[in-house]
Formats: sequence, C-alpha cells, structure tokens
Amino acid sequence: MNGGADIYMKILHTSDWHLGKSLEQMNRQISRINEQREFIEHLCEIAEEEEIDLILISGDIYDTYNPPCDAEEVFYDALNRLNKDGKRAVVVIAGNHDNPDRLCAANPLAYKRGIVLLGYPASNPGMHKIDTGNIKLVNSGPSFMELRLENSKENVVILTLPYPSEARLEEVLSSEADEKSLKTAYTDKIKIVFDGLKNNFRKDTVNLVTSHLYMRGGKESESERTIQVGGAYTVDPEVLPSNVQYAALGHLHRPQAVKDAKCPAYYSGSPLAYSFSEADYSKVLYKISAHPGKDAKIEEIYLNCGKALKRWHAGDGIAQAILWCQSGRDKNAWVDLEIVTDRPITTEEQKKLRQLHPGIVNIRPILKSEAIEETFFENREGKKIDRLFTEFYRQKTGVDAPLELMNVFIEILNIAEVTDLEKDNEVDGNETEIS
Repeated sequence: MNGGADIYMKILHTSDWHLGKSLEQMNRQISRINEQREFIEHLCEIAEEEEIDLILISGDIYDTYNPPCDAEEVFYDALNRLNKDGKRAVVVIAGNHDNPDRLCAANPLAYKRGIVLLGYPASNPGMHKIDTGNIKLVNSGPSFMELRLENSKENVVILTLPYPSEARLEEVLSSEADEKSLKTAYTDKIKIVFDGLKNNFRKDTVNLVTSHLYMRGGKESESERTIQVGGAYTVDPEVLPSNVQYAALGHLHRPQAVKDAKCPAYYSGSPLAYSFSEADYSKVLYKISAHPGKDAKIEEIYLNCGKALKRWHAGDGIAQAILWCQSGRDKNAWVDLEIVTDRPITTEEQKKLRQLHPGIVNIRPILKSEAIEETFFENREGKKIDRLFTEFYRQKTGVDAPLELMNVFIEILNIAEVTDLEKDNEVDGNETEIS
C-alpha cells in the first residue's frame, strides 16, 4: 500500500431511508415514494460530484419487514447506480425495521459487483468472493471485513454490527464468551463484541465501524420505532473502540454526533423528515475523508430533497388557516394544522382547507371550552346510538366523523344486532326444549 499523504479515501455515510414509509392521514396513506426517489437521485449526484470511494448505509433501508415492490425497486436501482458497475464499494447493514434475510437475498449477485449486504451481527462477508478489479475483499470474518479500494490505493477495515437484538447477540457471543458473559447487560455485550473485533484494525488501514444502535444521550424524534421498552437496548457510547477513525451509526433520525464516544461517531439521520417533530432541523449526509494513521476529516452535506414537514398553529381560528392557504404559505410542504376554535370544524370546512392546500395531512382543532363535552353528556338520553357516536367523535376530535368511518360503525352495529338476535333465539330454543 503506497497511498500518499495527499490521497484520502472518500466515504459517504447515510442511513434510515425507510423506503415505503407513508404519511398517515385519518382514512388514507400518503405515499412518499416519489420523494424517496428524489433522494436517491440526489444521493447519486453527490456520490459522483464528491468522487466517493465507499458508501456506508447503516440500516433501516425499508420501513417494514415486508416492503412494497416499489420500495424494493428504488433500493435496487440505488445500489446499481451507486456501485457504478463495480467501481464503488457499497456496504449495507440491516436495521431493526429490516428483514435480515430478505435484505440479503440478492447477495449472490451483489457481491460480484462489490456490494455487501449484511443482515445479522455475525455475518461473514467472506462467504462470497469480491474482486471487481476496483474492489477486492482481502480478509474477513464474523462481523468484520477488509477491502482493497484501488481508487484510493488504500485498504479499509470495517467492523459491522447490523441491528443486534438480544437473541442475535447471544448467537455472536456463544462461541467465544462464557455463560457469565451472556448474562451481562446489553451494553456490556456490545462492548464484548467490539473488544473482540478491534484487533483487526491496523495502522496501515482506514478503520471504520458501522452499526444500527441506540446510543445513550442520542436525541430522538417521533418517527423512530422504539427498539425496546424501558431503554434496555441503550448502549453506552464508551463501548466504541478508540482506534476507530469514524463510526457510522443508524437508528436515530436526527443527524448528530455521539457525545462521550472515544472516537468520532455520528448518526446521519433519515434523508427525509418522517414525523412533524423533525420539522425544524436539517437533513444531511456525512462525507468522511480518511487516511491510515490520521484523524478523519468529517463534513456535512446538506440535503434538499423531498417535501418539508411544517406545523401550523392558527390561534385566531379557521379564518386564519384559510387565509394562510389562500396566500400559498408552504405550498410545497406537508402540513400539520392546529386550529384554536370554540366550535367543531365541519366536514365542508375540512374539504375547503384541503382543496386550498392539498398538502394538509392533519387538521386538529383545539377547543376553547368544554361546553361541547357538557352538552354531550347532559343531552344524550333518548338519542340513537349513531347520533351519540357522531357527537362523541366530534367532542373528542373537534371535527365530524368521516363518512367511511360512519359506514363501518353502522356495519358493526348491524353485525352485533344479528349476533344478539341469534343468541336470543338459541336461548329461547333451549328453554322450550327443557320445559
């Protein structure tokens, strides 16, 4: 290896694509697949402009274990374009949203191109050969690999830890750790794994880690799926090896550095805002320029793709919200709308708002008083159950129940009445028979 001091390996870190994820409206799903395609287009342009040698994708490629076909199509198109016919290495690990086996189903084809797909913590990239002329797998074992990248004239060692559930961690440790080690806390198990792998790093290699974890102190948003109730899967940042030039992490959707880590460790965050709690911060990729034995240079590359998510608070009522829509405010954004009101918002008013601004996802009234609730409970005697349901729905949400929901409610009522009638007939028949 003869990489000069002025030659750096260029790495791009991204994660949490959540392909197939939609925005949830009251009675429908709003697809964001075109925004996700726009991100892939932007990502490929950046990889070309920055002359990237290696791309790390740190988990949660898909939003569900069983992703829709168009999401898989977007993913494979991205791999094909980013890889450039075997000229650029791409390493992908599974997150907690991904099906590890499904993610890696294309490995027999992917490895021939220098694309590494890893589903489980103990995955060994050496199960398939990689030698494209530009990318060569020179060494590997469970949870690590060493690649030779001819474009940068350097070797890179990557410790890989796809989403490590408790059961998968025990599989990793069972062959090397005693029973006492298996009973230690989750964060201690992660430390055992990294301690056993860090000796693969050398002074003459670029040394990296990629994993899908929740590090203590990380800032969450509303769109991450909780890895485990109670925080049992929280990892102490100090478990990361100190001889790492960059740790590429996935799971948290807000881009951020990890505090208290012994090495530079970052969450790249999701490329699109997936909840309205993410409305006020930027989306980025991290570009890492690394050379053996030197501190890595880490740069943010800001993303400007997909629609923004905006929160509106109409403190002066529905007229203010209508005026905002008519003025074209945030016309290319998805909007979560709060309206302070002293009465329910009618279906017609909801329709008008959405006609004026098709990007409105939620309309949430904030009632000024509890008068509606009091009236509801005082006057419910003698009212039909469907009328009671509509008033209850309006009191709880401030809007009229959608027609589709009312149809389902009536259908359930009818089924319940038929069931009760059948039960009564059975009872009557038994009584007659007994007598």
